[in-house]
Amino acid sequence: MKIDENFVVDFLNKVMRGAISSKEKQILKNKGTEAPFSGEYNDFFEAGIFICRACKTPLYESSTKFNSGCGWPSFDDEIKNTIVRYEDLSGGRVRTEICCAKCDGHLGHVFVGEEITEKNTRHCVNSLSLQFKAYTNLEKATFGAGCFWQVEKIFKATVGGYLSSVGYMGGNKPDPTYKEVCTGTTNHAEIVEVIYDPDQISYERLLAEFWVMHDPTSLNKQGGDIGSQYRSAIFTTSAQQMDKTLESKSIYQIELTKNGMGEIVTQISPASGITYWLAEEYHQKYLIKNPNGYDCHSSTGVAYPLLTSSTNE
Repeated sequence: MKIDENFVVDFLNKVMRGAISSKEKQILKNKGTEAPFSGEYNDFFEAGIFICRACKTPLYESSTKFNSGCGWPSFDDEIKNTIVRYEDLSGGRVRTEICCAKCDGHLGHVFVGEEITEKNTRHCVNSLSLQFKAYTNLEKATFGAGCFWQVEKIFKATVGGYLSSVGYMGGNKPDPTYKEVCTGTTNHAEIVEVIYDPDQISYERLLAEFWVMHDPTSLNKQGGDIGSQYRSAIFTTSAQQMDKTLESKSIYQIELTKNGMGEIVTQISPASGITYWLAEEYHQKYLIKNPNGYDCHSSTGVAYPLLTSSTNE
């Protein structure tokens, strides 16, 4: 993730208008350090996600947090591509500073080789650099739109989301492998699961991006990828999601018809009783780890009306 200059400017504007407190400014902008054992998240172990206090980018999952006894929140891993590192020579020491990769807000320092956890890494982070979002306050959406590598990349680039993963869903084979799914005999679809904060991103916005990132009129085929595993699919997690999905389908169908396109063939099913099987690790964030990797996506080229809106609603 590259530092987003727009977010840096927004962060500085927040500082100027007082949206960020003087204590937060001292940490995030001036690279200060809060007193040990004083932060609200030092002895805090609820399940959820820790986000950047300045720009709301997800930084750490609670499962990576541990009690190091140092007096500051400690994590042994980060959410991929959310942290940048800088050499810090202040105070006559050589350390590695960590900052939010989105807005460059100061977080703290990272230390390697202390042998406290199996990952042998300690992110020592100021509580004032973080905000916590409990999993219970987040929502989940699941989409199939062809090869899941590119679908995950597009969602991450357009709307962000707190977490995303790729997997398999909708078939009859428990815990399938990629090789099995590729045979087309499991009836599973390649799926991207997006965990998001509805206060930051609406489900309608996710749907709008979903419709335009692929060709929902193409049955079991996206670009050069052919097979039921590449079908267009949405598995809704609530009655409200189902209603919004059907409404958005109707909206996009009108636009497609205006442009001489065919009928939407997207599978729309309740997720209840259908297991989402996480794909193998090498598939996760594949095109982030391999930016020149395979991409065979296609789309209709027809815009979705809500994408012209300036909000996330």
